[in-house]
Amino acid sequence: MSAKLNSNYVENYAKEFSKKVCEGYFPTKKYMTGQEIITLTPSIQVNFFTIKTLFEAWQRELEKLKSNPFFDYRDKAVHEALREFMNILSRTIKIERIHFEPLLAMAVKDSVFLAVNPLDFYEKEFGKVKGNEINQYLKENKKYIKWHTSLITNLVDKAGLSYTHEAYKEALKTNFLNQKEKIESYKILLNSMGQVVFLDFDKISDVDRYQTKEVPKAVPVPVEKINDSSFFDTLEDTKESEFESKLTPNLIIELEEHNWEEQEHVLENIPSKKLFKTIRPDQEIDPAKVWARFETEQYSIMKGSIKELSESVGLNQRFMFTKDLFDGNPDLLKHALRSIDECGNFVEAIHLLNERYVGELGWDKDSEAVDEFLQLVFRKFDIRG
Repeated sequence: MSAKLNSNYVENYAKEFSKKVCEGYFPTKKYMTGQEIITLTPSIQVNFFTIKTLFEAWQRELEKLKSNPFFDYRDKAVHEALREFMNILSRTIKIERIHFEPLLAMAVKDSVFLAVNPLDFYEKEFGKVKGNEINQYLKENKKYIKWHTSLITNLVDKAGLSYTHEAYKEALKTNFLNQKEKIESYKILLNSMGQVVFLDFDKISDVDRYQTKEVPKAVPVPVEKINDSSFFDTLEDTKESEFESKLTPNLIIELEEHNWEEQEHVLENIPSKKLFKTIRPDQEIDPAKVWARFETEQYSIMKGSIKELSESVGLNQRFMFTKDLFDGNPDLLKHALRSIDECGNFVEAIHLLNERYVGELGWDKDSEAVDEFLQLVFRKFDIRG
């Protein structure tokens, strides 16, 4: 039932991945902040596992303070002051490269582990706490898990599991057997990581144990800022069945351009077969077809009418694109628009969208939002490429 990971390959891959990300970030920055981690890499799971490690360290610091025998931490005033202090501390995360690089590598390894072998991953998570603490542990940590979440969704608040490790493990296995045909393939999940460093699926494990179909992703919803909340509280999701990434206004950041090398593709003839390895063939946007369609419509005379795409999107369009295409994250939209502005032609821009966003964010290429977004991209360029 479980695939065996090639631990040596995954270990080396995680180090190379972390090194490349850090080389693209730290030459211009001394510290990594919590807000920047959220959108640091193309893999949302790697980003959130990195934050999960920080959350666990934050909790350990809190327990250390409470273990001091000389003060009454049950006092209400002390409790409130301590909570406020810890929340402020969580919102001022600053990590130097020497400490961040191994932390990111661990998040990469955990992400691969979860993608390939979710049963063993969750059983390992259960083992971190006592049986009667698993329910609370899942409540606190579910916001950081973005893959295979359906396996644990109905385990939260299930007192009938008798609060034993074996009961949770049996329930987990039952969920897996019931959902086996719907579980996402690790090859789909890990594609986003391949945008940073090539990931050889043949070396990850010996067996692809899932013959699966992809499950549509949940649509994240932005939440209001809570003044007395911690950085970790701002990541909380609103629906038990949807483990969503949310950004409050104070987490909106200007994304840095990473020096990740893009794999070059021959685009001259724009073949009809799958061109970009990070998405399924039925997901990708065909630049030739889109260009031909817009050229036959009223938009033909508008080619090249937009100079800076990042400055030409209306307020209503920004709201729609953010909500429907960029997981409720305005900065992902900003980053996409700026990246498109740097492209030399229409085909290059569509290549960028396919590679970074279409598959990773689960775009419906036939949707109204995608069509309107592509219209703007068409108006940006006067040549197809």
